[in-house]
Amino acid sequence: MVKKPSILQIVGFQNSGKTTVVKKLIVRLAAENITVATIKHHGHGGKPEIVEGKDSSQHISSGAHASLIEGDGRILLQAEKNSWSLREQIKILEILRTDIILIEGHKHEDFPKIILVRNAEDLTHLSKLKNIQAVFFWNEECLERESCLQSVPFFHINDHLGYEWIYNYQINELK
Repeated sequence: MVKKPSILQIVGFQNSGKTTVVKKLIVRLAAENITVATIKHHGHGGKPEIVEGKDSSQHISSGAHASLIEGDGRILLQAEKNSWSLREQIKILEILRTDIILIEGHKHEDFPKIILVRNAEDLTHLSKLKNIQAVFFWNEECLERESCLQSVPFFHINDHLGYEWIYNYQINELK
């Protein structure tokens, strides 16, 4: 039986630091030989860019549902249909047998999540989400509203203890 990966979401509004947090976590986890895969929500509308003119993009534009390319151990997968649910994306990554899947975005899904807030107004909106494990904040005014998420740790976005907390959380999830 294949062990399912631990899943953690990093969520927040645009420019809250999601990509930076995910990259820091990947570096820390990979340094401990923990395999990580990521899913990023393309929240800018429309389809994400693909390299036009390459054989795989020509296959897709000709009507193929998926095109996979392998070279020197790297696989690139392009697949197209009307939409892909987050669960479908996770299923695709489960094949890779990674230890952890980090999801950047998809804030309304129910997986354990870290929320990133720039100000108290962001916190007001995001505190309604489910399964919040910790909050990373930019502005000290967020601490005044800390009581809206009792028993959830709050960390400043630049506090290295917050990243250690996430690392330890993930290690415990793997056990």
